[in-house]
Amino acid sequence: MNEANRMKKLPMYLFTIIDDLKKQAIAKGLDIIDLGMGNPDQPTPKHIVDELCQRAKESENHRYSRSIDKVECELRAAIAEWYKKKFNVDLDPEKEVLPLIGSKEGIAHISLAFLNSDDIALVPNPAYPVHFNGVLIAGGILHNLPINETNNFLPDLDSIPENILKKTKMIFISYPNNPTCAVATEEFFEKAVKFCNTHGIILVHDLAYSDIVFDGYKAPSVLQSPCARKTAVEFHSLSKSYNMAGWRIGFVVGNERILRSLAKTKGYIDFGLFKPIQYAAIKALTGPQNCVDDTVKMYEKRRNVMVKILQEIGWCVPKPKATFYLWARIPDKYSALTSMEFVSLLISEAGVVLSPGTGFGDFGEGFVRFALVENEDKLIEAGRRIKKLLEM
Repeated sequence: MNEANRMKKLPMYLFTIIDDLKKQAIAKGLDIIDLGMGNPDQPTPKHIVDELCQRAKESENHRYSRSIDKVECELRAAIAEWYKKKFNVDLDPEKEVLPLIGSKEGIAHISLAFLNSDDIALVPNPAYPVHFNGVLIAGGILHNLPINETNNFLPDLDSIPENILKKTKMIFISYPNNPTCAVATEEFFEKAVKFCNTHGIILVHDLAYSDIVFDGYKAPSVLQSPCARKTAVEFHSLSKSYNMAGWRIGFVVGNERILRSLAKTKGYIDFGLFKPIQYAAIKALTGPQNCVDDTVKMYEKRRNVMVKILQEIGWCVPKPKATFYLWARIPDKYSALTSMEFVSLLISEAGVVLSPGTGFGDFGEGFVRFALVENEDKLIEAGRRIKKLLEM
């Protein structure tokens, strides 16, 4: 009945703890404003839902989905077409594109596909949890690369000891970054690609927030860097751009040998995507993109509103260029608390839910993350409640 030792290394999932705290607050009669989980609050665009409904009525789409099926071939082609338009990167749909049951699933499975018990994976910390939890579940060795304001939340690749590099098989990076909201330049990606090619390391880039960008910033693809395809793969999700979080649809592109091993691993564990969801994903990627533009404008307005509110009450929070998050140091008044203690206080006293920085790794201590997944009125009310707490 004892779980595997590698599972014992994992903390309780962040949002399980938060959900328990929310239940306690609700039981006390508090109205909850949930800015914790990055769970988009807007509906999936109508033309995408309509495609799903139409295809779901076709009984031939209810069977298992296989990679040789017509719909998956069309989805791979649509992904390659989208990639060409967005990044001017040419992809072979058959060899360099792999659909996923959400990008999180693929990121977890890539560690399982490649890491032996004596292989090291380099993971910037703080990070999206599956980047490091996937390594531990696979039984690999995790080596944290601290990121903070001093290094602009970019990993210092030159500081990695030689004895670590000798055993390193994989590195995870993600820009625009969750949770820190940091962005990276093409120059950084070029350096990362050169570093990985030099040391024979697989480069895994999580680009889930490629569309959620502001102030004229454009998120580059790592595959735009020369020689990137020798070592790199890049993960994408339809969850944020198209408000399709619950649909579980994403994809990974890049090095064909890496994708072939990932597909082999997935083949033993899952059995493809529900065909109507694949048709809907094609419609999302090839259809009108004004829905994405509208979503970005909405998040930009929410960002501006929340940053302004927090700064007015004396909580200095940077204005990010990307993602729909804010990454903020705990206010001075409560700086003696851990991030989990501060979040617990906010929930119990104000009914406002944030994510503690330590949910994203040890180096997230001292920070909290706001997810801007409530409307502007709710954000204003959250600000009012936080102000009251800070003035107590």
